[in-house]
Parts: sequence; structure tokens; C-alpha cells
Amino acid sequence: MATVDITKETFNDVTTSDGITLVDFWAAWCGPCRQFAPVYEKASERHEDIVFAKVDTEAERELAGAMQITSIPTLMAIRDGVVLYAEPGALPEHALEDLISQVRALDMDEVTRQAAEQAETG
Repeated sequence: MATVDITKETFNDVTTSDGITLVDFWAAWCGPCRQFAPVYEKASERHEDIVFAKVDTEAERELAGAMQITSIPTLMAIRDGVVLYAEPGALPEHALEDLISQVRALDMDEVTRQAAEQAETG
């Protein structure tokens, strides 16, 4: 699956659906973003069951601000509408594959239960 560009209008629809969504926040002028792009694209071709989305932070400044993106590239991993990972930095291929494996392996019922417990006590 190729990557999909998302905007503030489509962000919630894409990221709240069931399954895994990875979101790459990037900009054309960003060197590390350009280095990460082919790694991200290659992973999107290997994992057709995952949505690989991209947000151009220059075109979508309001969305980048709402998501508190302060450094790019930032990669966000979301599963079943839950943000599980959001960190800046261009990942090498093996690290991206490891992240995908970890997100796939999570017991989302347990994640949801723990989040509910934290919300009650926090």
C-alpha cells in the first residue's frame, strides 16, 4: 500500500479506525525527513494491512500544532484509535520494523483496560 496524505479534515477519520495507522509528520525542507521517506515507503509496501499516512507540517501547520509536533520527522503509531508511540527522529529500517512488530503484538484489550484505570486514578 502506498502512503496516503492526510489533512486536518481527514486526520480523525484515518487515525480512529480499527487497525494500525502510522503517521509521518514531515516537511520538504527537512533533510532527515527526506532520508526517512524511502524507508517509510518501503515499509508501506511490505505491510499492506497498515495505513501509512503522511502529514506535511508546512501545509498542515494547524494540525501539527494540535498534535504538539515540535520536531520533524515525528512518527506516530496508532492502533484502534489509541496513540501508542509518538517520537521525533528518522528511524532506520530495522527500528521501524521492530516498532511495527511491537504494535502488532500488543493486547489492545489490556491497553484499553490500563488506560481506563489510569483515567480513574489520574
